[in-house]
Amino acid sequence: MRLFLLPISTRQSLVYCQRPNLKLSEKATLLDKAATKGANIWLKWEKKESGWQKKVTSYGNKLFQRLPYAEWGLKSIPPLSERRKRDEVEAKEEVRVEYPGAFIDSREVHDALQRLGSKDRQRFHTKWLWGSIIGMPISAPVALLPVVPNLPFFYLCFRAWSHWRARGGSKHLQFLLDNRMVKLSPSELLQTAYMEAAMDMSIEELDKEMDSIRSGSSVKPVPDEKDERMLLSESSGQLIAEYLDVPLAVEVERAVLQVKKALKAQQELREEKAQLAAATRDQSGPDQ
Repeated sequence: MRLFLLPISTRQSLVYCQRPNLKLSEKATLLDKAATKGANIWLKWEKKESGWQKKVTSYGNKLFQRLPYAEWGLKSIPPLSERRKRDEVEAKEEVRVEYPGAFIDSREVHDALQRLGSKDRQRFHTKWLWGSIIGMPISAPVALLPVVPNLPFFYLCFRAWSHWRARGGSKHLQFLLDNRMVKLSPSELLQTAYMEAAMDMSIEELDKEMDSIRSGSSVKPVPDEKDERMLLSESSGQLIAEYLDVPLAVEVERAVLQVKKALKAQQELREEKAQLAAATRDQSGPDQ
């Protein structure tokens, strides 16, 4: 097992766990079997050309994109069973955490891991785990409707499982940190992938500025170095996945979209405050 700490912006990062193939002696839990069966059914529905099943997966995938990327990342870390805890302690093998050293330093990596493996993070997932479980009986009457499947109930089941897995991943990460079983390892491969992604983003930004000049619109001012800025774009996920040969393109794309949306909302809020402050000064000016 190894972890990747991927900075999405200068302040926010995604953790992703690459797990080795399951050993023959390891048995999947009932929850894992149910999740696998559900995923297979979902894939079959996605392949439908039309019908309510196709619509459900279309809307569902849009909904999944809105679920916090940190939750998806923690779910990639396997839950910490007593057997796994014993095996990891006896093996005394460090879990390598790879990251692009030129884009995030070791202190920031450690802080990000600490936040994801914190008690606060685990309490958050426990709270929403029980919230989803409590909501299941409330949604049960929908099953009485003819033909239509009880989608709210199945969604709450998925959310309960998702929070349970994320909480388990957070506990596993905390265990590794507490027992000093984490080894931070700057990755030249990741650094190269990030440099290529940064080059692609620079070209995209330059094209946008040229289009703005041609259209006569004003060019946005250069942001302050202290401001949070994006390090990856949506297309970077596939690039990083190809460099690492790890299926994390969807995870990166989801994280990029969410962080970019949050930064845009923050920027709009700052602009509104600035406009309000300017309007207030203009109104108070003549009276002074």
